[in-house]
Amino acid sequence: MAAPKYLKRYLMVQGDEMPALSRITERISVEFNPEMELEELRNIHKTSIKEYRKLRESLEIEAAEALAFSDSSEILRLYTESFLEIPKASPSLLDLKVAIVDRILENCHCCERRCGINRKEGEKGFCKLTDVSRYASEFLHMGEEPELIPSHTIFFTGCVFACVYCQNWDISCPEGGTEVDPRKLAKLVDIRRLHGAKNVNFVTPTPHPHTVLKIVREMSVNTPVVWNSNMYHSREIAEILEGVVDVYLGDFKYGNNECALKYSKVENYLEVVQPNFEFAYETAEILLRHLVLPGHLECCTRPIAEWVAGHIPQIRLNLMFQYRPCYRAMEYPDLGRHLTLEEETDAIDIVRRAGIEDLLI
Repeated sequence: MAAPKYLKRYLMVQGDEMPALSRITERISVEFNPEMELEELRNIHKTSIKEYRKLRESLEIEAAEALAFSDSSEILRLYTESFLEIPKASPSLLDLKVAIVDRILENCHCCERRCGINRKEGEKGFCKLTDVSRYASEFLHMGEEPELIPSHTIFFTGCVFACVYCQNWDISCPEGGTEVDPRKLAKLVDIRRLHGAKNVNFVTPTPHPHTVLKIVREMSVNTPVVWNSNMYHSREIAEILEGVVDVYLGDFKYGNNECALKYSKVENYLEVVQPNFEFAYETAEILLRHLVLPGHLECCTRPIAEWVAGHIPQIRLNLMFQYRPCYRAMEYPDLGRHLTLEEETDAIDIVRRAGIEDLLI
């Protein structure tokens, strides 16, 4: 496998040559009262995130200076080890993020459906979830992108989309699975890392940011955090994810709002996912997935490729040809078939002509 042109920082964290972003965040000291109004907490976050950015930048500058005297990765590992020995702050910026998302659940806007229900009181919105998170499975996954495997994937139940061709429809039921105990699951993340996991990969996390943050806060190991999602989280959650997520494994499904509404019951799709991808591009690294749909090269694949090339060009893109008609896809004639070889060839040509450099097929 050729090394990806991008995802450089992720690969360094994977090799313990740099601290994961969450390990930096938990060393930023913040004073706050969890009983404050949500806007007060968010204002403190806006100030504190600046301190995180300064520390992250200084660490990366110092690491670069250390490498100027030697190209040995062992120098960086020792440097990272010494940083991780610094005691965690209490309370920390990570604690503040947990407190903010806990308050968001009282008027839920974790995603841009913005249901506004109180999940802590047992109310349910589109995702049909309360504040209790469940997961369908967790294991060392060998079927992800090459640079991710073995990936410790945690498949949450529930979703904020309603895709007619959902390939995980049988495990997405919000009432199924195992209830998450953040501390126990964090210990399992630590163990999986020791057993060779290159990351912890949270799948379908959009309705579960409160749980993801609590798991990350309890983790002891230096492991990259992968946010494996449809990128439909709210702008408030996007701000919270800075300093927590190392890699956005983002699914860019549609190149227009009409297809998104028809096939996933999602409104204002582009107005949500495009800014989220841009913010992710500024604050972390992106491994973008695009599942090519039969008959949707001109309306979806082409505009996505052109937008990516023009707005977030330095990313790793996985052009996926795994589509198969499942769940309710046969009710939609254009989706009731597999891709043709010609469509696969044309999709590759579209992406390459758009100028995307780091393409995985």
